[in-house]
Amino acid sequence: MADITQRPQEEPKEGFHKKFMEKNSLLLTVGIILTISIGGLIEIAPLFYLNSTIEEVDGVRPYSPLELAGRQIYLREGCYNCHSQMIRPLRDEVERYGHYSLAAESMYDRPFQWGSKRTGPDLARVGGRYSDEWHRDHLINPQSVVPESIMPPYAFLQDAVLDYSNIQAHLRVNQFLGVPYSDEAVENAAADLEAQVDEFSSGYGDLIARYPGAQVRNFDGNPDVITEMDALIAYLQVLGTMVDFSTYEPEADGNQR
Repeated sequence: MADITQRPQEEPKEGFHKKFMEKNSLLLTVGIILTISIGGLIEIAPLFYLNSTIEEVDGVRPYSPLELAGRQIYLREGCYNCHSQMIRPLRDEVERYGHYSLAAESMYDRPFQWGSKRTGPDLARVGGRYSDEWHRDHLINPQSVVPESIMPPYAFLQDAVLDYSNIQAHLRVNQFLGVPYSDEAVENAAADLEAQVDEFSSGYGDLIARYPGAQVRNFDGNPDVITEMDALIAYLQVLGTMVDFSTYEPEADGNQR
């Protein structure tokens, strides 16, 4: 009668190299550092041979002075803590928020507002989705338009007069960092900011020439004074509107147009 008793399988013997490395922590550490260094060089070195890691896309322009001032208020109030500006190329995100984010859309952001922390919805495509009145009501009392919202009110922005005495210096710093503001745009920063809240301003034409597609109107409903709410709504209304995705096509060689 055959012996059907199964013999326990022998455990595989550990290789000499494995034992040697595990018993010599210093050598193991050096090996880890060397491996990571080689991998890092393979990923980083090619970037030094590229003029830019961001392919330019038609329509993307620097922020107008009013939009830039609004962006500073967005950062000051910590809006980025609850709202990202990055739509990942995943079906559920694209169906909810719109076309996935392009690197070029943030090429003039200092700093960029990408991220994954979303207590509230992503704002990368919020521009033009709601009216100025909706934004104003939402900032004054978020629960009046979104009952389930846990966002705090920012009603004080409606009464806070926008201080843009340093807007020229702000553009000049961005120019130094590589944002293509012309010297003319820097010199006329205050005039352009004022023109964007008044469609009947004499500076309307110059503003549009410097910032094509800029939305020109009173944003907060109070034409008597330029408020921080004007600036913040102007910034929100431009997000995601610079690229015309109905005509956008990636080129075969990887460049975007």
